[in-house]
Amino acid sequence: MPKKDYYDILGVNRDANEDAIKKAYRKLAMKYHPDRNPDSKEAEDKFKEAKEAYEVLSDAKKRDAYDRFGHAGIDSMGAGGGAGRGSSFEDAFDGIFSDLFGGGRGRSNVYRGADLRYNLEITLEEAARGAEKTIRIPTIEECETCHGTGAKPGTHATTCPNCGGSGQMRIQQGFFSLQQPCPKCHGSGRIIPVPCHDCGGAGRVKRQKTLEVKIPAGISEGMRLRHSGRGESGVNGGPPGDLYVEIHIRPHSVFEREHDDLHCEMPISFATAALGGEIEIPTLDGVARLRIPAETQSGKAFRLRGKGIKNVRSQVRGDLLCHVVVETPINLTERQRELLKEFDDISLINSDHHNPKARSWMDKVKEFFGT
Repeated sequence: MPKKDYYDILGVNRDANEDAIKKAYRKLAMKYHPDRNPDSKEAEDKFKEAKEAYEVLSDAKKRDAYDRFGHAGIDSMGAGGGAGRGSSFEDAFDGIFSDLFGGGRGRSNVYRGADLRYNLEITLEEAARGAEKTIRIPTIEECETCHGTGAKPGTHATTCPNCGGSGQMRIQQGFFSLQQPCPKCHGSGRIIPVPCHDCGGAGRVKRQKTLEVKIPAGISEGMRLRHSGRGESGVNGGPPGDLYVEIHIRPHSVFEREHDDLHCEMPISFATAALGGEIEIPTLDGVARLRIPAETQSGKAFRLRGKGIKNVRSQVRGDLLCHVVVETPINLTERQRELLKEFDDISLINSDHHNPKARSWMDKVKEFFGT
C-alpha cells in the first residue's frame, strides 16, 4: 500500500512554516496518544503516522528531499518508517508530554514566593479616622549570608552531574520517552557541595518581619490591604509574594456601624419624652446636642447628617442615627409613686386622647378575637 502524503497526514499546506507543522503535529499527537486511547489500534497507527510525518517535515534536509523526490528521497536517506529522531522532534514531544502529564524538559525551578495574610484588629475610631500600625509577621526571606544561593560564602553551587543542570531525567519507554525530576538534585539542576551554615543550603531563612501599615480613613470590616512584594521571598531568585492585611474592627461600646452610617441608642426620661427637651449625644467628633420634641415615642430615630464615617473611596461622610429609648424609672420614692398614680388616674379619664396607640392596639385585639 502506498504511503500517505506527509502534508496530508498533518493537514498542512506544502508551504507551511515550521511553527505550523509543529502545531499540527502536537494537535494530532494529543488526540491519538496511546495513553488517551488505550486498546485502540487505529489511534496507535495514526499516532505513528503523525510522528513519522513530523520527523521528516521538521528536518530541513529531509523535507527538501521529500519535496523533490517524495518518499523515495526519504528512503534513500534511511529516515523513513519512524527511524531516527531529531532534536526538533524531541522539543515538540516534550511540549506534548507537558500538556499530558504536566512535565517539561529543562525547566528552571524558579518560583514566586508565597503570599501572606495578616489579620489586623483595629478600633472603630481608627477605622473612621485612619491610622498607622506596626505589625510583626513570620515570613521566609532570602538568606543574607549567601544571598539566596544556598552555598557557603566563597563557594558556589555546581551543575548536577546526573542531569547536566536540566533538573529532569529522561526515561525511554517504547517509542516515546518520559521525563521526571532528577533524584539527585530534586529538580533544581544544581548541587551545593558546601551549604551555607545559616540556611543549610535552602537559600532562605525564617524571620520575624516588622512592617508599618497605613490604614486609610473609612476602611470597612473584612477589607484587605495589599502590600506588593512583602510576602515570602521567591525560590532560586524568583519574585517575592504579596502581603494581604485583612482588617477586623472591634465591637464598640456605643456605636454600631452600618456601611458608612453609625447607630446608637440614647435613653431619655419619661418626662423628657412627654414634654420635650434637649439632650447631649456622643459622636466620633465629640458631643452634639439634640432637641427632643414633645410627645416623642420610644424607638424614634433622629438623624444627624455628616456625623457618620467618611467613605473610603468617595470621601462622603455617612450619618449618625440616634435611637431614643424611653427609660422606665426604678427605685421610686413614695412621693414619686403618688405622683405617677395621680398622673395615671387623670390619664384614664380620657385615655383615648392621651394614649392613641393603646386604643388602636386594643381595637386590633378585639378584631382578632371577633368581639
